[in-house]
Amino acid sequence: MTTRQTAATRTKPAAKPATAASKAAPAATKADTKSAATGARAAKDAAADTAARRRDIKLGYLIHDVSRMRRTAFDQLMKPLGITRAQWWVLAHLSRHDGMAQTQLASMLDIGKASLGSLLDRLEATGFIERRGDAADRRMKRIFLSRSSMQLLEQLVEVERDFNEKILGHLSDKDRDELIRMLGSIKDSLLGFGPQDNSELD
Repeated sequence: MTTRQTAATRTKPAAKPATAASKAAPAATKADTKSAATGARAAKDAAADTAARRRDIKLGYLIHDVSRMRRTAFDQLMKPLGITRAQWWVLAHLSRHDGMAQTQLASMLDIGKASLGSLLDRLEATGFIERRGDAADRRMKRIFLSRSSMQLLEQLVEVERDFNEKILGHLSDKDRDELIRMLGSIKDSLLGFGPQDNSELD
């Protein structure tokens, strides 16, 4: 071996043994990547939950607004005919079940007996209904439509048909059927909270 070769051999650095820190570096990188991905998913899920809550709140307000606006608009249409929406609702049910007991009518309308009594008092005072005692039970009152209410009903049916066409005209038959299904589902859920007293009909 020459002197030059011997010097080169002496000066060549020896390979450093792998340390624990260098071995752990790839594992730490993988852990950091996994942690970052988990954090990103959590942030995405939180954002989706927030968006869903805002959507549902908006939907609740929309249902409330549509119901309120429809009641107000319909009351305006009824005013020239000298009848309120609540009274029209009672007459419409009686047109299909004339002579039904007052307690049955209250149950069908989901309205308290006192609230219904006030409505019937006003309808009786204007000559649109008649209260008669039940033939088998004099304590029971049955409600009958008068002749004048029959004539009024024909007008009301036409007014309501035109009204519904104005507010639903842009919806197809399929859309209307689906809307009925969805609102019916919401109504069933609300009934789970207990009996509903529609005292606001007064």
